[in-house]
Amino acid sequence: MKKILLTGVNGQVGHAIQKKILNHQVFALNREQLDLADKDVIRRVVQTIKPDLIINPAAYTAVDKAESETALASAINVIAPQILAEEASKLNAAMIHFSTDYVYDGSKLVDYVETDAVNPLSVYGKSKLAGEEAIRAVGLPHLVLRTSWVYGAYGKNFLKTIIRLASERDSLRIVADQFGAPTSSESIADAVIELLNSWQPQDDIQTGVYHFTNQGKISWYGFSCEIVREYNILAAENNKAFLKVPLEKIEPITTADYPTPAARPANSTLNNQKLKQVFGVELPSWEQGLQQVIKSLEIN
Repeated sequence: MKKILLTGVNGQVGHAIQKKILNHQVFALNREQLDLADKDVIRRVVQTIKPDLIINPAAYTAVDKAESETALASAINVIAPQILAEEASKLNAAMIHFSTDYVYDGSKLVDYVETDAVNPLSVYGKSKLAGEEAIRAVGLPHLVLRTSWVYGAYGKNFLKTIIRLASERDSLRIVADQFGAPTSSESIADAVIELLNSWQPQDDIQTGVYHFTNQGKISWYGFSCEIVREYNILAAENNKAFLKVPLEKIEPITTADYPTPAARPANSTLNNQKLKQVFGVELPSWEQGLQQVIKSLEIN
């Protein structure tokens, strides 16, 4: 049994992980209990709990707001992980930290592998990359798990937004020239539990960066269509109302048609073979992940 400090328990990934970890002593903390923008609080909390392992899914994830809130993004995504790593190192503890596909610029036409050059386009992506580098510099046993397009039945996310908009509007316009792997928080949590059973922190060879997404790739437009399709299947099974928007009224648009403060990579699909080869862990397809989440929804 490990003593685990889990951050961001009110976030999508932290919430899902907390529900899955059953055989360890877990200190699952929310933002009020552990303010990652406060260095002294971070140090005090880690020194008080004295964990064997820190799992850090907490992050500043407001991609567009980060363009103007650079200091806050840096505090939570760079400085906080560094301090967590430093305090964990003092305790001879290990760390699992979550990062993002947005460390890449999206210019590659095929899936990214961990050894590919990084070149984040946004403040958010740059801050997450700097957080990875800060942890690596501390030198403690660690896993950096790069995931992408995270969503789930809990919290605010793309899936929940599409369901809400599709229930209110007659049509939707969704970007169709950005590709990635939608990854459910449930899939992430299940895979983290597998990792806890197979990772040997004392094995230096295992320390490092791993891609950690559901398998496959799709555009935001394609994902939106599948969300509506799967939701309507669930609605039919439960004799509930279908979403208002028909599939033919979901319109594909370009990135240029929907400008945002932060630039997004055109292709941020990640190759997960290293994770499978080292740990024997493989997340399911994005289709399976979506079906699992949709089935867990309570529909009106």
